[in-house]
Amino acid sequence: MRVNQPAGKYYSTDYLKELCDLWDFRGSGVTNMHGSTGDIILLGTTTKQLEEVFWTLTNDMGQDLGGSGSNLRTPSDCLGQSRCEYACYDTNALVYFLTNEYQDELH
Repeated sequence: MRVNQPAGKYYSTDYLKELCDLWDFRGSGVTNMHGSTGDIILLGTTTKQLEEVFWTLTNDMGQDLGGSGSNLRTPSDCLGQSRCEYACYDTNALVYFLTNEYQDELH
């Protein structure tokens, strides 16, 4: 499963713990952080667990799935103004907007 990463790839430790606990419970516990699509990749589960994971991610954690379809891949951005003193554009805000605007195209 592909999970959409947050803007700038900033995670709280609470979020990472919740995600890892979910995947230990519903999947193999094996992850690939920021694979070729930039998403968090949750590796290895059974078909009957997919809906449970999706429900927990979207309803309990406020997270959405990522995508690598031909329509639109999951947008990714740099750390922007939070890390680069020469940043002249709020890349995090742009990716947040694009993700919300085109999220349905990701799946």
